[in-house]
Amino acid sequence: MISLFLVLVIGTCLTNSLVPEKEKDPKYWRDQAQQTLKYALRLQNLNTNVAKNVIMFLGDGMGVSTVTATRILKGQLHHNPGEETRLEMDKFPYVALSKTYNTNAQVPDSAGTATAYLCGVKANEGTVGVSAATQRTQCNTTQGNEVTSILRWAKDAGKSVGIVTTTRVNHATPSAAYAHSADRDWYSDNEMPPEALSQGCKDIAYQLMHNVKDIEVIMGGGRKYMFPKNRTDVEYEMDEKSRGTRLDGLNLIDIWKNFKPRHKHSHYVWNRTELLALDPYTVDYLLGLFEPGDMQYELNRNNVTDPSLSEMVEIAIKILSKNPRGFFLLVEGGRIDHGHHEGKAKQALHEAVEMDRAIGKAGVMTSLEDTLTVVTADHSHVFTFGGYTPRGNSIFGLAPMVSDTDKKPFTAILYGNGPGYKVVGGERENVSMVDYAHNNYQAQSAVPLRHETHGGEDVAVFAKGPMAHLLHGVHEQNYIPHVMAYAACIGANQDHCASASSAGGPSSPGPLLLLLALLPVGILF
Repeated sequence: MISLFLVLVIGTCLTNSLVPEKEKDPKYWRDQAQQTLKYALRLQNLNTNVAKNVIMFLGDGMGVSTVTATRILKGQLHHNPGEETRLEMDKFPYVALSKTYNTNAQVPDSAGTATAYLCGVKANEGTVGVSAATQRTQCNTTQGNEVTSILRWAKDAGKSVGIVTTTRVNHATPSAAYAHSADRDWYSDNEMPPEALSQGCKDIAYQLMHNVKDIEVIMGGGRKYMFPKNRTDVEYEMDEKSRGTRLDGLNLIDIWKNFKPRHKHSHYVWNRTELLALDPYTVDYLLGLFEPGDMQYELNRNNVTDPSLSEMVEIAIKILSKNPRGFFLLVEGGRIDHGHHEGKAKQALHEAVEMDRAIGKAGVMTSLEDTLTVVTADHSHVFTFGGYTPRGNSIFGLAPMVSDTDKKPFTAILYGNGPGYKVVGGERENVSMVDYAHNNYQAQSAVPLRHETHGGEDVAVFAKGPMAHLLHGVHEQNYIPHVMAYAACIGANQDHCASASSAGGPSSPGPLLLLLALLPVGILF
């Protein structure tokens, strides 16, 4: 039997030809390191400007292993080996780790985590926009325990605000920006128990239209939760599951329109064609709901009816940028998470690549001088890749060896649990007999579950722009919005902002430099 060591030796010999010629020269690596060092030294000059704009990109379920695999996929989509590729988020100068646990959960969910990174308070699993005093499903524990988000803080400061997501706009991540709910699943009143309705709790779609009435941009899925029960969907007329869900008979789209001042230009759109026909510089309010539920995966997207995440981000920034006081924009690549839950790594990683495109688009449209951009995840997944794959191996490909136990091949990508667990004839399925490169291939897992689970390890936080250096080291997840608010001089902690505003506003020197400038020379020296 060939030993593992011999397999590795043979594999190394066979893949030497994959090494780019320049990488064989030590000078290449030394020069690269010196260039990186020079860039790092320049970071000693901290950007302490006030952040006029804040953009938060949230990759739902985008753990570190997902980031790495996305980097390789991005490179391979450009016909490169992939490992050496740089994601847009890789270019951010500051990186931290975020501890994602919920107050009552070691491995968190997307609702409690959203409350942490948007509201600045850790919360229980399954609850949004409320403190840990609220128990999931218990409506009567909500009142008095509501917590507000950085979106609300920005709006109160006179900034424009927006939400862009590839999930339903009333899903866990976006809902924490505006709602206060004891249960993340209360999408409309149809999903609420009678007891919660009788106690006066409101569904999340209702809260979207009533809690913060002047959100300038809302884009994503979730159409059916806005319409009366059994109302036929405009796009899927024959699909019963796409019909309206509301028991109260309300048409929330009409309510949204009626809330808007008559002298403002408000637009509701339900497809990509209508969206791209708009002149964003003349739009004051935009509501775009492109699917009855979540939006389609990027690999499955209809280019006529559904915009991409990067297209939505571009339009959102154009609309929000008209406000001279700046804006806050929450962008969620929400279906990274769904791909992983379904064991469909190819779907998940292509979602992450598209989010990286959106990050790049936002970077081109904004300035480091006045825009703080933060990229992070709410939690990880039990997703991994390994198997001593050679350089340039397809991220969706096989490991270069068979198992030394069952003598069958295996893919580099695997899950700790999930729907990919397959037993054929009493043995692990032979993946060479199936199309493991298919978009919907479910990677093998160690434990059978209908839905793969989240992972509990820390996730990365990438930051650039004003005060980005405050995101460093290992932090509790609820620290993140406090940094964003501090940088933008919004929310509760604004004591440092007085000197900055009196000295010229958002582009003025940071508060520390201004304070030093005001001190007598004798104190400084």
